[in-house]
Amino acid sequence: MAQPLVSILTPFKNVEPYIEECLDSILKQTYTNWELLIINDHSTDESPSIVEAYALKDQRIKLFKNEGSGIIAALQLAFKNSSGDFITRMDSDDIMIENKLEVMVGQLQEYGKKHVALGLVKYFSANGISDGYAKYEAWLNRLTKVGSNYAEIYKECVIASPCWMLHREDLIACDAFNPNRYPEDYDLTFRFYEHNFKCIPNNQLLHYWRDYSTRTSRTHEHYAQNYFLDIKLRYFLKLDYDHSRPLTIWGAGFKGKTIAKSLVDKGVPFYWICDNEKKIGKSIYGVKLLPFEDLKMINNPQTIVTVANEDEQKSIVWYFESLNMYAVKDYIFFC
Repeated sequence: MAQPLVSILTPFKNVEPYIEECLDSILKQTYTNWELLIINDHSTDESPSIVEAYALKDQRIKLFKNEGSGIIAALQLAFKNSSGDFITRMDSDDIMIENKLEVMVGQLQEYGKKHVALGLVKYFSANGISDGYAKYEAWLNRLTKVGSNYAEIYKECVIASPCWMLHREDLIACDAFNPNRYPEDYDLTFRFYEHNFKCIPNNQLLHYWRDYSTRTSRTHEHYAQNYFLDIKLRYFLKLDYDHSRPLTIWGAGFKGKTIAKSLVDKGVPFYWICDNEKKIGKSIYGVKLLPFEDLKMINNPQTIVTVANEDEQKSIVWYFESLNMYAVKDYIFFC
């Protein structure tokens, strides 16, 4: 029985120090029926020459130059030229575990369409991993092990951009890489969620995720937190906002103010609560800030929590529980 073809979509830009390790890890895959659509996004170093040399040696590697600019245009070009039954992404500075494709293809063959194959990831860096990235890795892997990724989708991107695979038809059904919205990986994850694609649980490490100071997610404006908030609010209002319930915002820091301003601009009514005595009673954007205890006076509220401090989050969860309110159903953390 013929193996299904896997299309690997990989944009790259100025990754000369890392691209050989990436390509070597793909060539070492135990699953061999793959094609690599690798897109040069206007590199100015020697990485295109390196990729071209690999492509001359292995016809499965297909090199293109980005017709537009940026990751989304590169992904669109890669997908347009792909032929695979299954589609996956790969970052040009990362490393695949040797059986990554084999494991993910096996998952999709077992579970069928409308499923997303995932795997555990591990950050690595020549300079060590920051505490923030270590926490993100642990959080992401905890969700992936049980396939409960969507349960915390409004906190951060719950699917690693270079560690998913799904049926071609499913990617087309959720509009692939067509929306011109950043961060593109988070937007795509929300569309997986919107189409009810189930996350397949997996406890196997499949991907090494490289971190370094000039990595795109660290330097490009498209990956700033204000864009994350825009994505979160867009999909919350589309998918999870219950118009029959009063909406409440908890928190008046930067994130709380950003969400509140967006809601005011969109004409969406809401209550605004916090536990900062200096802000309680003041009006911001025409909305009066109330003490958080007033939450129990609001009939059946749906609450967005924008408080990032972990200790304060624990207290907030305890308070919701004392009111018989539950995560996701009654309150959602946006951080």
